[in-house]
Amino acid sequence: MQTELLKVTGMTCGGCTSNVTHALKAIPGVGEVKVSLSAGEATVQYDERLTSTDQLKSAVKGAGYGVDTTNTAQKPQGKGGCCS
Repeated sequence: MQTELLKVTGMTCGGCTSNVTHALKAIPGVGEVKVSLSAGEATVQYDERLTSTDQLKSAVKGAGYGVDTTNTAQKPQGKGGCCS
């Protein structure tokens, strides 16, 4: 199993997180899905033999949300200016 962290854009409420969760869980090979509205992220465990990150991103987009494809893992997300 692989784990992918997707930055999801356009979520504004709990219903949005539910929509993203259901869209991702509908993909064959997807196991656990955790969606955080406050972080704007979805953490997905999936079987790389059955699906791919492109399919995960397509499912999020198909549900009406965006996926930020910039590499945020290596860039600090400044919150309050405390990160340099």
